[in-house]
Amino acid sequence: MGWLAGVLILFFGLLASIALHELGHFSFAKLFRVRTTQFMVGFGPTMWSRRKGETEYGVKWIPLGGYIRMIGMLPPRKGDAPGQVRQISTGPWQGLIESARGAALEEVRPGDEDRVFYAKKWWQKLLIMFGGPAMNLLLAVLFFAILIMGLGTQQRQPVIQQVSECMVPASQSNVDTCPANATPTPAKQVGLRPGDRIVSFGGQRIDDYAQLQNLIRDSGGRTVPVVVRRDGRDLPLNVPITRNQMYDLKDEDKIVTVGFLGITPTVELERQGPGAVASTMGDLTKHTAGALLRMPQKMVGIWNAAFSGEKRDPNGPIGVVGVSRIGGDVAASHNLSGTEKVSYFVMLLGSLNLAVGLFNLVPLLPLDGGHIAGALLEAIKKAFARVFRRPDPGYVDVAKALPITYVMAAVLIVMGGLLIYADLVNPIRFNG
Repeated sequence: MGWLAGVLILFFGLLASIALHELGHFSFAKLFRVRTTQFMVGFGPTMWSRRKGETEYGVKWIPLGGYIRMIGMLPPRKGDAPGQVRQISTGPWQGLIESARGAALEEVRPGDEDRVFYAKKWWQKLLIMFGGPAMNLLLAVLFFAILIMGLGTQQRQPVIQQVSECMVPASQSNVDTCPANATPTPAKQVGLRPGDRIVSFGGQRIDDYAQLQNLIRDSGGRTVPVVVRRDGRDLPLNVPITRNQMYDLKDEDKIVTVGFLGITPTVELERQGPGAVASTMGDLTKHTAGALLRMPQKMVGIWNAAFSGEKRDPNGPIGVVGVSRIGGDVAASHNLSGTEKVSYFVMLLGSLNLAVGLFNLVPLLPLDGGHIAGALLEAIKKAFARVFRRPDPGYVDVAKALPITYVMAAVLIVMGGLLIYADLVNPIRFNG
């Protein structure tokens, strides 16, 4: 029951995030008087709906997204009267464009000329389309503020929890026993123990583990004076820091040769201030944006994990099914306290909203970023025309990008299906 409860918490948390994303679009659409005929969470057949005013609100059976339906998303061709639909031109792509354009214009009724999306000012279109991702980004900030300032985050302390027995590279760090003839770690050689607090390293006072970790990594091949506090007494030691292959702190996919001591720090929950929230959001945004840029490469790994049985990358892409399963694993864990479980759920929801917000800003249709790019292009063209005293170029015809849109939509469907399959047959598991 606990596992199922965790799955449902993450599932409905995602649905709520989707609904709030669409609310971000919807609020600005209403503000700028764009006629909006539908507000839907999910895709496919309608499970439930209710009409209020000119808008139908509802939930659909496939909970993999959502949408609002605004009239006039695709404009008429330049020179056409509002609502006019020309005969389909020759050529497969042109015919496709004109068919979609015609379907969009069929929704435009007499009197709607000022309520179509394409006729709005460029900054209004930008705000309407940015409203969705902005809502996800605000939710991400809210969730991480609750986590960091309210619940507290796990902070590594310069206190030893465990001393590693032997030297192994990062690629073999999951072994349970030391290989034959393995070299003892520096920490083991000098007799460091669990509970020892490292007070200074190389003459520098140690205030946090991140500082200690950087100093250790920069000291490979040197013997360093270290002071540890044990049972209330300071114990001076000379520690021969060796070199080992470890994962890079800035790029988890990269292995580097750095200084190595061989200790695992203790972890404690600490509440922090707004500055920590801003710093965390900056780091996570940078990391998530980098992950999005590497998405094609990561999807190759997902394919191999799904069909070749390769180990799933815990830092790789994950779908709604995989996230929900992790929620179940967290809820069912016997090693986590209630506060720690809540912290994990808040962190997962914050991370998901950040990823969804940034992903939707990719400047390609059908993503929100494609429409944002169209609005910005319109602003640039209008500014250029004003500077050079040329006629107003009018709106940007985003319908011309429909061939790319259909290709992108197909890619997104394939990626989503592959993630769901991988999450079912070779899921990322929570071990805690």
